[in-house]
Amino acid sequence: MSIFETDLAPSAVNHIALSPLSFIERTASVYGQYPAVIHGSIRRNWQHTYERCRSLAGALSRRGIGKGDTVAVMLPNIPAMLEAHFGVPMIGAVLNTLNVRLDAQAIAFMLEHGEAKVLITDREFHAVIRDALRLLAHPPLVVDVNDPEFGEGTAVSDLDYEAFLAEGNPQFAWQWPEDEWQAISLNYTSGTTGNPKGVIYHHRGAYLNSLGNQMTWAMGHHPVFLWTLPMFHCNGWCYPWTVTALAGTHVFLRRVDPQKILSLINEHRVSHLCGAPIVFNGLANLPESAKVVLDHPVDAMLAGAAPPAKVIGAVEEMGIKVTHVYGLTEVYGPVTVCAWQAQWDEQPLTERAKIKSRQGVRYPTLEGLMVADPQTLEPVPFDGTRVGEIFMRGNTVMKGYLKNPKATLEAFEGGWFHTGDLAVRHADGYIEIKDRLKDIIISGGENISTIEVEAVLYRHPGVLEAAVVARPDERWGETPCAYIHLKADCQDTQEADIILFCREHLAGFKVPRTVVFSELPKTSTGKVQKYLLRDWAGAL
Repeated sequence: MSIFETDLAPSAVNHIALSPLSFIERTASVYGQYPAVIHGSIRRNWQHTYERCRSLAGALSRRGIGKGDTVAVMLPNIPAMLEAHFGVPMIGAVLNTLNVRLDAQAIAFMLEHGEAKVLITDREFHAVIRDALRLLAHPPLVVDVNDPEFGEGTAVSDLDYEAFLAEGNPQFAWQWPEDEWQAISLNYTSGTTGNPKGVIYHHRGAYLNSLGNQMTWAMGHHPVFLWTLPMFHCNGWCYPWTVTALAGTHVFLRRVDPQKILSLINEHRVSHLCGAPIVFNGLANLPESAKVVLDHPVDAMLAGAAPPAKVIGAVEEMGIKVTHVYGLTEVYGPVTVCAWQAQWDEQPLTERAKIKSRQGVRYPTLEGLMVADPQTLEPVPFDGTRVGEIFMRGNTVMKGYLKNPKATLEAFEGGWFHTGDLAVRHADGYIEIKDRLKDIIISGGENISTIEVEAVLYRHPGVLEAAVVARPDERWGETPCAYIHLKADCQDTQEADIILFCREHLAGFKVPRTVVFSELPKTSTGKVQKYLLRDWAGAL
């Protein structure tokens, strides 16, 4: 044994489980009178918010909820959702944030599979929750949230959330996790094929990814964070914990509305917001009369496929600086960032937008990132050309899938997490996604990146949104099929116009053979549901 190990075992003095629960305790004790919550007419400081979280923990404990029990929530972006992110794990329970746009059958599956003991739900979702509960043999205790920003609505339960909090104690003595590997939350994947998988987060990963957010964005003390990102999605990318650690202000928004976003940014001097491309598309496509140039710095974090240059340009002209990130549910949200280099500032907008479309480099809190052959795990050259799968490893990778050891083993095969995303790696080490492994189109033996075709489509002046999928073809095997949502003032655009435009910018075999004008089906986080489009294309 080394001299540096002799008689130096870790103890309670120098080795404590990492947990984001420590963030709210510190913030409340140091910045208790600072603003924590803004929601409509509601204003709360950090001391009051901490007390409400402790009351929630105490109320759950009085009802027999404890370590390892699941507490599900069906909530929009409201203060109760923030309170759940602390109050639930304060008693060792596991928070399961449900996707608010799912149907009753999917909700029922998650409640049963996750063995939820309690369900805290907003009145907006009364109908779907009622139907979901009817499908359960043993429904959980249901707590009704009556948010004044929604209106009266129909109560889901006789047990009101505020009355439930009153059962608890604002000075409740909550418990630190015994082990940082202990589960803190359960998030279900989209379940595009078969039942969704339950992704388990642990306290250590939540703590570290929260810090990674701050480091990556260089967020200072007391940020004002606008909730344009669904808080149920990857626990709001861990920002409920990040903003709390920095004694920031959570500005809540039940529903994304571009005009409301600009209004809140101005009114509360919002400093940060996150979202999918659809959020920024909405801002860019506001009428010119509604747009404003913000008089204070605003940072926006964008995940998913980067929007076209004109969208980034329009948003940045308003004074919103865009940072592009990438991640998955299995890694606590974003874990790579297109880390900006000073020399890129002098590039024209189109070139800057092209660079920003890269998924970039790993967070400081992700230990491993590579692009490699899916079978051999041999890394691809840094040439910006050779395509491979993105692999990750580190402390911010999930514990695994709930009750699904086979899927966990497959995802972790070879000692790396298999993302299923295909990318290239440029000479500077930055990665750039080319497609999902399941979305790549193979036409006549040639691989076609749907992302590449979509990027061209977005440059067409009449295109608001575009998605490309494979359509079965007897001769070629598959051909590109483009689904396009046109701008309101460009409804006269024809299929021939789109195909001609693509021929001017793409190799012939990559040009869509079929163009369908339609609104695009999306998940609640703004991602296009390509599995539906593939079904539609197959039925054409």
